[in-house]
Amino acid sequence: MTRVQYSISAVCRGRVWSQCACLLLSCLSFSACPASAGSIEIEEIGSVTVLATRQTESTLEVPASVGRVEGEVLRSGAGVNLSEALGALPGLSVQNRGNYAQDLQISMRGFGARSGFGARGIRLYADGIPGTMPDGQGQYSHFDLSGADHVEVLRGPFSALYGNASGGVLAITTAAAPDGLGGGVGAESGSDGFRRYTVNASDGSEHSNWVMNLAHFRTEGYRAHSAASRSTLNTKWRWDLTELSHLTLVANAVETPFVEDPLGLTAAQLASDREQAGTNALAYNTRKRLVQQQAGATFETVLPSGTKMVWTAYAGHRHSTQFQAILKSVEALATHPGGVIDLDRRYRGGEWRLQDTLTVFGGPLSWTAGLTADGLDEERRGYLNFFGTNLGVQGALRRNESNTVSNVDEYLQAQWRVAQLGQLSVGVRHTDIGIRSVSHTNGNALTTIHYGATNPVIGLLVHLQPRLVAYASFGKGFETPTLNDLAYRSTSGAVSGLNTALQPARSDNREVGLKFAGEYLRATLAGFDIRTENELAVKANSGGRSVYENIGPTRRRGAELSIEGKLAPKLSGTLAYTLMNALTLSDYAACAATPCVPVIIKAGSALPAVPRNALYAALALHVKEGLTITGETVGRAGMYADDRNLAAVSSYWAANLRMEWAQHLSWGRLSETVRLDNVFDRRYVGSVIVNESNGRYYEPSAGRTALLMVNLALR
Repeated sequence: MTRVQYSISAVCRGRVWSQCACLLLSCLSFSACPASAGSIEIEEIGSVTVLATRQTESTLEVPASVGRVEGEVLRSGAGVNLSEALGALPGLSVQNRGNYAQDLQISMRGFGARSGFGARGIRLYADGIPGTMPDGQGQYSHFDLSGADHVEVLRGPFSALYGNASGGVLAITTAAAPDGLGGGVGAESGSDGFRRYTVNASDGSEHSNWVMNLAHFRTEGYRAHSAASRSTLNTKWRWDLTELSHLTLVANAVETPFVEDPLGLTAAQLASDREQAGTNALAYNTRKRLVQQQAGATFETVLPSGTKMVWTAYAGHRHSTQFQAILKSVEALATHPGGVIDLDRRYRGGEWRLQDTLTVFGGPLSWTAGLTADGLDEERRGYLNFFGTNLGVQGALRRNESNTVSNVDEYLQAQWRVAQLGQLSVGVRHTDIGIRSVSHTNGNALTTIHYGATNPVIGLLVHLQPRLVAYASFGKGFETPTLNDLAYRSTSGAVSGLNTALQPARSDNREVGLKFAGEYLRATLAGFDIRTENELAVKANSGGRSVYENIGPTRRRGAELSIEGKLAPKLSGTLAYTLMNALTLSDYAACAATPCVPVIIKAGSALPAVPRNALYAALALHVKEGLTITGETVGRAGMYADDRNLAAVSSYWAANLRMEWAQHLSWGRLSETVRLDNVFDRRYVGSVIVNESNGRYYEPSAGRTALLMVNLALR
């Protein structure tokens, strides 16, 4: 069975919890679920390295919400967007904007939902190398889905052990090479001019293992002015230096020579023509280009004492230029920083970690201690988006800053297991972050900011039955403003320098749950309650610039449910459901217009871009060896696009159909996949641009699309 394992969470109160718990326990209390499963058993999950504990163990033994998506599931999609395969994980929202200039909209339990581009509020890792910078802003364009072994997702309190902006953790791991020399090619063709080509090579021997994956894709896009092109390279080498020492090198690169930005639509534009580009997108040729290179090394060894030591070091460079649709008359104001944002970032860092296991009171005590240090140097420049009468071209320099962010973190965590009873997990992480900014266009004015926090976590897991466990956990977390959040004190640029008034958001994160792993069924059920102080929100948004502020407390309470199992000898099913209630708890002021016209956001207002309900359901029919047909249903409740809760999008559901056929030949493996997404051609808005100043909130999703994939692997 193609497998996806995930965690589930639910609010431990009221009818939602009681009904879910009764439904789950009525089935889970037995060693086997419905008899219709016959003699077929689902694949057992072995011991894996789990994000929550950094130890190799079963996810059933971890007091946290942990999800894992295997490589074969990731490769069932086009291999371009995380949204293709991660929608089945509850608590995780990955929305395809249909706009490669702004990336996907990723959030976990509401953290990161406000991000205008990239990922924030969650930590990203690729083969142990952070994709999240010290300021908390993350990028995932270099993630190689076609060559991945798995993606692991951690939600809840234990995310705090990964430092700043860790409302959740998402990590991708590149697959090791099979034995012997091999390679492969792939080709994909689909709707809206979609084309993708892949080439890979690998060699697995007794003491060394390397893989290399190259991919190129392009699309004309569903909407006008949404064409994109991207090329990626990902390599990984591992050498066994001795029986107990290993060295792994990773390197990747991504280049997007052109990505058009169709912008968001107003309600009137959405109603008249959902495929059109937003206002002035064509006139100013809104677009983005990006180049990134990154490399890292990990050395693992076992010391004579038996302690495992891990060293990791990495460095990278990322340069992006984005052209916005800001009116020439607005940019012409002397204080405006320009409609072209040019960011040149050089980053580096490292981690040192020790791990060992002792015996305490008859039970194993596993501990991990680590130290991380990361740095970012950013050159931020702003240019006019016109030259003379020509629009959409780089003009005069208006903003020139040199920004530096650095962090040093120390962490310690331990797990003590008592046979047949359960496990106690504890941990703490201390974070220090320093930010320094020099404005060269303002007399080399210097701004410095320092943030720090010490965040503990604790979790307890108890065995109720051999295959059924209950757990509870608590942790504190925090999220600092990113450089983008700090960039503006005013939307016009009249007040220069970083927004030093912003404070980190701090959270108390509680979770309880149940996990079950049986012969025919796997499921997890849990509840979370998160209270955040100093939540970061947009105060004013105009002229392509957002000014942030800290608002009063907020609360996220939710329910997540996930079940996977065999329904019949050739039929398997997956169900994931998320219920979330994310609200402000006190009144606060925001701006309704430019210049600022204060508007009071009332307590009880829903946080924008966070749907109350989300559902994923799938049935897979294994027709015969190598042939599988899968049907999916995806649904989301409506959500608000602004803090005032005046702009909203409706709920929707969509159905997808996929057929996979694989032939194992003497010289390799040939596979063909046909996908039909949004089978019934539903018209809906999949994502929103939070608090967009001109009411251009809406990013419509594509209608019915088709995709054909052919892959050949040689051995």
